[in-house]
Order: sequence, then structure tokens, then C-alpha cells
Amino acid sequence: MAERRVTIGWPEGLHARPASVFVRAAAAVGVPVTIAKAGGTPVNAASMLGLLALGAEGGEEVVLASDAPEADAALDRLAKMVEQGLDELPAA
Repeated sequence: MAERRVTIGWPEGLHARPASVFVRAAAAVGVPVTIAKAGGTPVNAASMLGLLALGAEGGEEVVLASDAPEADAALDRLAKMVEQGLDELPAA
């Protein structure tokens, strides 16, 4: 299983607008991805309810993971987005 540990770059964390942006990006990468707080229970990264239930704040570490064969590139893109607090998924 591939995973990336990143610190949330959005000051407001994964709430409201950043959560919406991230959920759309997670669905767009084409592989199943989970997200969890460090040491927490993973949730589907493409689920708005799951993401909001994490309660992940700005500056906290999260773990993105996937066991799909093409996971590395997808996780790299999502990790960059989270870490830099981007409003859209970075190019491949």
C-alpha cells in the first residue's frame, strides 16, 4: 500500500470550501484513496461526510493511502494539493 504523510496547508483545515475542493480532486484522480489523521481511522477521500467527520485542522498531519497499482502518481498530486493548500489538483 502506498501512502503519503502531509501537513494540511489550508489554514481552516479540511472544512467547507477546502474539503469540497479536496473531495472533487480525490474523485478525479481515478484511484481509490483514503485519508486519516495520523494514527486515526481512514475514510474514503472522495466522501464529503467522511472528510468532514475527520475534523482535520490546518497544520495537522494526515495520511493519504491507496493500494491501487497507479497510486503513487495520484497520491503525489493529492499530497501536493493538501500540503500547499491549493484550490485545484496540480498537473500530473
